[in-house]
Amino acid sequence: MACKSMTGFGRGEAAAGDRVWMAELRCVNNRYLDLKIKLPQGYAALEERIRKKVSNVHQRGRVDLLLAINGYASDLVKMHVNVELVQAYKLAMARIAQELGQAATPDPAFVASRPEVLVLEQQGEDVEVLWPYLEQALDLALADCEAMRRQEGTAMVHDLTMRLQHFTRIIDQIEAAIPDLLRQRQQVLSERLQKLLGNVQLDEQRLCQEIAILADKTDVTEEIVRLHSHISQFHSFLTEKEAVGRKLDFLLQEFLREVNTIASKINDAAIAYLTVELKSELEKMREQIQNIE
Repeated sequence: MACKSMTGFGRGEAAAGDRVWMAELRCVNNRYLDLKIKLPQGYAALEERIRKKVSNVHQRGRVDLLLAINGYASDLVKMHVNVELVQAYKLAMARIAQELGQAATPDPAFVASRPEVLVLEQQGEDVEVLWPYLEQALDLALADCEAMRRQEGTAMVHDLTMRLQHFTRIIDQIEAAIPDLLRQRQQVLSERLQKLLGNVQLDEQRLCQEIAILADKTDVTEEIVRLHSHISQFHSFLTEKEAVGRKLDFLLQEFLREVNTIASKINDAAIAYLTVELKSELEKMREQIQNIE
């Protein structure tokens, strides 16, 4: 099935030397695509291509992407000696030794342990050289998440299909009950008129007009035809390859519109029970659709 859930998780790793690039992706349902990316320091230049790569796979949903690097790159760390500060310590220690009347013998270990004497400097990296590793980790995370989303999407399509079949059966029940319902109402109308008018002879033409008006008010043929059309379209949407969540949500609104019209036209307890069941199924379907991309 083509439908995908907006909920998923994916993780990918790529190793090179002593370092491991890691991508972790979490997504939940959202009306639009809301992508949040957290990158390691110095990798901001890659954000746009990462965003484009993710948006090619995720069209809707809240997506949180974490990219990190584990491991220590010793070749990127340089150590410098603050010579000016060392000289200052040397002069200060000599002054102290002079005041104490002792020979000045500076301890290198002591001087090296002083703050800012030894300075570690992180060297810059060429992100273009590192991009293939990061991209590999990202691709694995996207594929992992995509598999989870498709699996959940398949389960949702199965559930929606079962509910739609039940919905169709109820519509068929209503459609089959309409002729008998109309005949009953015609009979009730005729009996009421006979009771009200007593021995007065009924005008057959007038009676036929009233029955026609009653039949027209009770006729839900158009609504049922439109519902069958919506059902067919719903099945078609479930097989599309693009994101169909919004289409399905809009179509369910049209379903509900027709069901409400049927309920208002037919004032019958049995039909009212069936329309309530229809609305219940639509609400359950709507909950599922909220998580379809």
